Amino acid sequence: MNQELEQYLQFFVDHRQKDWPEWFNKVHSTTKVFSFMVNYGRELRMGGNIRRKGKVEKATEFVKKLKRVQEEAGAVLKRMQEEMKRYADRNRKETEEWKKGDRIMLSTKDLVFKERPVCKLVERYVGSYEIEEVVLLNAVKLQLPSSMRIHLVVNVSRVV
Repeated sequence: MNQELEQYLQFFVDHRQKDWPEWFNKVHSTTKVFSFMVNYGRELRMGGNIRRKGKVEKATEFVKKLKRVQEEAGAVLKRMQEEMKRYADRNRKETEEWKKGDRIMLSTKDLVFKERPVCKLVERYVGSYEIEEVVLLNAVKLQLPSSMRIHLVVNVSRVV
């Protein structure tokens, strides 16, 4: 929410900064509610007397309204989070479980071969290298020859 507010303030506030209130009270694109309303449960007041004495009943109503608005905003944000996760997970696939001693081949996609002037003719995969250690689920340490001047830990997306 703060990023949208900052964007509005940066792009639309004039250099004397006298027109910021008209841009400050904008509806958030996801929650469809003013950000001030989500945080404080009421509309932003621009000017006027803010120190009025009220009754306890109004305070109770205010707290209920604030909780309801925050629950609604939380539900919308949770739904959007799940939707974003579902979108991101569409292209993900399960990785193979590698273990120490497995033999793999390394992709040459990002490797540089100085002795070969034409990259089109380089093999797609090189070697048969042994896994020395499984560092993370997505990273393995390989036993590579000293002639290969790359880091020993590679991402599993580069191995077959």
